[in-house]
Amino acid sequence: MRILIAEDEPISRHLLQKFLVQWGYETVVANDGDEAWWTLQRDDSPNLAILDWMMPGMDGLQLCREVRKRTGHPYVYILLLTAKSQKEDVVEGLEAGADDYLTKPFDPDELRVRLRAGRRILDLQEHLLSMREAARFPATHDFLTGVWNREAVLGMLRQKVSRERRETAPVGLILVHLDRFRQVAINHGPTAAESVLREAARRLRSAVRVYDSIGRYASAEFLVVVPGCYSSEALDQAERLRACISDEPVDLLGASISITASVGVASTEDAANPDADLLLQAVNVAVRRAKSGGRNRVEFEDLSGLTESRSPAPSEQR
Repeated sequence: MRILIAEDEPISRHLLQKFLVQWGYETVVANDGDEAWWTLQRDDSPNLAILDWMMPGMDGLQLCREVRKRTGHPYVYILLLTAKSQKEDVVEGLEAGADDYLTKPFDPDELRVRLRAGRRILDLQEHLLSMREAARFPATHDFLTGVWNREAVLGMLRQKVSRERRETAPVGLILVHLDRFRQVAINHGPTAAESVLREAARRLRSAVRVYDSIGRYASAEFLVVVPGCYSSEALDQAERLRACISDEPVDLLGASISITASVGVASTEDAANPDADLLLQAVNVAVRRAKSGGRNRVEFEDLSGLTESRSPAPSEQR
């Protein structure tokens, strides 16, 4: 575990570092409050800090307050090191955001026990966060393929389109339809069909960009939200997705199943008033055109060719 030591007095800093290393901790040293604050801004900053109350630049209390103002960062357990021992001083330190305090000159055994308590709290927090994430996963992900479920990916689409209205950055949408998937289930059985779906999802995940969102839209369809993509870029990405599905058969215990995909593409690039529902209608139209055109191909649908009176085109009807 890594611990930040923020102490401007060399002897005290050296003693702290010596004991922490002896107890198996990795240390990060800051010589003043400003350096400590800079260290705590980093993505790899320690989540346990020993801060001296009196330091040049930002003092320990200021650091505590600034750390507690932050949102979206992992919790930092703060042990305040101080020569002040009056009750009102201790209360002031705790109210500023410190989790614990230790008076100078510190006793090594007391320091070790207090660090152990801080570590237990951080471990408990990590466990609770893991449990929360584990509980959240089934509500937002497709249980079979592990990608986002329909509700989650549609929510991301609407969020990206709403942001596009403010930032004028186009949003592309790709609908990947696995061709003749029902025939796979009939010929090879439901277990093989599920394996094909999982493999298709794995291939798609490996081909999308890290900031794209992919979700299972219907039984044999995947929706991919590609922010910041103009029409030509969305088409290129769609062709890569089609190829990653179709280029190699799926091997299942010695059996080889060839699969292809009909892919529909749309973009808000030329839309005067970007709309998530219009994008969905467009990719559904494009997929139908790809299927009627022979399957295993990519088709693009321009939003300007669609009227505002949209007729629902649920993929389950295809």
